[in-house]
Amino acid sequence: ADFNYGADEYDAEGNEEPKALPEGSETMPYIDESPTMSPQLSARGQESGDGVSPTPADGLGTGGERDAGKGLEMRKLVLSGFLASEEIYINQLEALLLPMKPLKATATTSQPVLTLQQIETIFYKIQDIYEIHKEFYDSLCPKVQQWDSNVTMGHLFQKLASQLGVYKAFVDNYKIALETAEKCSQSNNQFQKISEELKVKGPKDSKESHTSVTMEALLYKPIDRVTRSTLVLHDLLKHTPSDHPDYPLLQDALRISQNFLSSINEDIDPRRTAVTTPKGETRQLVKDGFLVELSEGSRKLRHVFLFTDVLLCAKLKKTAVGKHQQYDCKWYVPLADLVFPSPEESEHCPQVHVIPDHELEDMKMKISAIKSEVQKEKANKGQSRAIERLKKKMFENEFWLLLNSPAIPFRIHNRNGKSYLFLLSSDYERSEWREAIQRLQKKDLQAFVLSSVELQVLTGSCFKLRTVHNIPVTSNKDDDESPGLYGFLHVIVHSAKGFKQSANLYCTLEVDSFGYFVSKAKTRVFRDTTEPQWNEEFEIELEGSQSLRILCYEKCYDKTKLNKDNNEIVDKIMGKGQIQLDPQAVQTKNWHMDVIEMNGIKVEFSMKFTSRDMSLKRTPSKKQTGVFGVKISVVTKRERSKVPYIVRQCIEEVEKRGIEEVGIYRISGVATDIQALKAVFDANNKDILVMLSDMDINAIAGTLKLYFRELPEPLLTDRLYPAFMEGIALSDPAAKENCMMHLLRSLPDPNLITFLFLLEHLKRVAEKEPINKMSLHNLATVFGPTLLRPSEGESKAHLTLASDIWSHDVMAQVQVLLYYLQHPPISFTELKRNTLYFSTDV
Repeated sequence: ADFNYGADEYDAEGNEEPKALPEGSETMPYIDESPTMSPQLSARGQESGDGVSPTPADGLGTGGERDAGKGLEMRKLVLSGFLASEEIYINQLEALLLPMKPLKATATTSQPVLTLQQIETIFYKIQDIYEIHKEFYDSLCPKVQQWDSNVTMGHLFQKLASQLGVYKAFVDNYKIALETAEKCSQSNNQFQKISEELKVKGPKDSKESHTSVTMEALLYKPIDRVTRSTLVLHDLLKHTPSDHPDYPLLQDALRISQNFLSSINEDIDPRRTAVTTPKGETRQLVKDGFLVELSEGSRKLRHVFLFTDVLLCAKLKKTAVGKHQQYDCKWYVPLADLVFPSPEESEHCPQVHVIPDHELEDMKMKISAIKSEVQKEKANKGQSRAIERLKKKMFENEFWLLLNSPAIPFRIHNRNGKSYLFLLSSDYERSEWREAIQRLQKKDLQAFVLSSVELQVLTGSCFKLRTVHNIPVTSNKDDDESPGLYGFLHVIVHSAKGFKQSANLYCTLEVDSFGYFVSKAKTRVFRDTTEPQWNEEFEIELEGSQSLRILCYEKCYDKTKLNKDNNEIVDKIMGKGQIQLDPQAVQTKNWHMDVIEMNGIKVEFSMKFTSRDMSLKRTPSKKQTGVFGVKISVVTKRERSKVPYIVRQCIEEVEKRGIEEVGIYRISGVATDIQALKAVFDANNKDILVMLSDMDINAIAGTLKLYFRELPEPLLTDRLYPAFMEGIALSDPAAKENCMMHLLRSLPDPNLITFLFLLEHLKRVAEKEPINKMSLHNLATVFGPTLLRPSEGESKAHLTLASDIWSHDVMAQVQVLLYYLQHPPISFTELKRNTLYFSTDV
């Protein structure tokens, strides 16, 4: 019996046929946090009665043999299989690294394939991961070859687990590495050829000398590998006696690995989450979103899911309260069978009923009026029932608007005969969906038919994998979510360059309004040029807008290219780009100049914003004394504030423009920017607010973390640290609640007020998790050690060893903060009032 763990193409990754899922269940994410056994072992272990231990291989002896001998042999079998897969994994990493050196060599020449920055991003941490596994393999291999009862290898697995910090860095960068590789492939044929056919050496005893694999597939391997290693640890522990010297080491390695998997599971971008096809291939979700389908003459809101090999159109089932929501599949088209009929080819469809503009405008007026009523009710502490009634009415009106405003046709045709028609509000979306499908169709795709069970599994996975959770209407937004900009945006479209050949060119401008994008302006057509100079100014009214889009078109004058759906000649999109309307950047009297890059084309434009209620804030004057490394009580006393100024300002700035930033607080800011901000706060410079508004939001988030990290003692104090560690370990919920609240009461007032202020901010950040990918757990992982780690450990903290990062203490620190983040709102006044009931000191 030889057990291969994840050895691609040599054991089909151990995937089993998916079974029908019970109603309301979810498919698992691709990182499994708590495997009980490896798929290979469980499959081979069915005859053994308990489905856990595999059947002994030939030559292991009869049932009378002592368990110790059997366990020893089982451990060797598990390790042999794992070594075989390690060899393949190392070969895959080698194949990935192979083009890195020549790419780096050309980067400094006059004709680089990629820039050094792009190379660093795509191959981030691969070299480190390779060296970790090469060392592990070289150490483990001789031990397995000279196997006997005296061999110990637990320390090797413990060391491997202690280096998981490198994988954390890899995972954090994974999405941007893929996006960079994809962009580079599109813009550089040489790199595209390299990335589409990397050669992976076969195992020593394999007949195949090598196989061809894409760079995208290889970049996924490290993510898959951590789960495989965790599976092996489970199996080794099953066959290791508890008094064996390896046992505690393997246990420790397993604990570290599982904690690691838990902590990164929510970090991983859901678009990279996948389901497994019956053939054992990975089917990833690439894109999803709400689209309006014209079905049987009426408009229906659908949730459309684009997987690597199939487009699936679904609607959310109506379910009873408390029941798990599920999607109902309306239809699917394998991408191998999907074609886009050209507009002039598409058969004439039933007349699309277009709602007149004035009706749409009337509806917007109604929605705005209801919004005002909701705000009034809230201000007057109105009845929650009245507010709910108004919100329900607002949702109905917004839903009507969402269904009836789109008018741009997007037709999808199945080779087998059926056509489907979506109506979109923007050419931008149509182009995005079309490009995403065409990119996937470049791969070698096969036509297929899904059985009812397969379709049920795939549809069942949609709820777990979706990246768009809510219908895009404002009544779905939280009250403290950015309302967007109301007022007038002045935009000058200057010029564009980067076109390969002369064309008739124009641009359109779109902004988001009431949950969808609306085209607001269009430049004149600049004829027969590669460098159009429009220099046209537009005034665009904003209704809660957060984004501006610029689309660049080539004008088509060919009358034969008429779209039968709407009798319009279809112009070709040359490029498209989107920018966030950051209030800080545009709310100035001066013009703000910018360049938007799209498919190699650069459009230069300027903008300024006129708000309906511009307000200015004064910087309070303070003594010129530092705040970093100074006790929080000293700073608040000097400032005569309850919460340090630096904390308030950084949080305010993050909530203004960083709360929807993907990875906010997790992605590092530029070190020099953070140091510059630190110097300004320490000097209490009068330009603090100007500098903050200009600074990259990740640098501001980094400055806040640095402030807490450099306090002379942690915010939750050295004195209370042991009690926090004991309190979080209590298993009785009531005892834990009493203890954890009592510990907060025991904090000095400045520490407590600042902690509660930060807590509410982090909860608001987590509410944006669908957008910023920062869950409560992610935020606790970032801030837990910063707020709790005892000051005497600070000197060691600068070493930031991977083993230290994932140590038991750090996990407990994360759990403490997570407890308070998951707790209902905690009021300082209420806490202090309850002090009377507690006389016990900590």
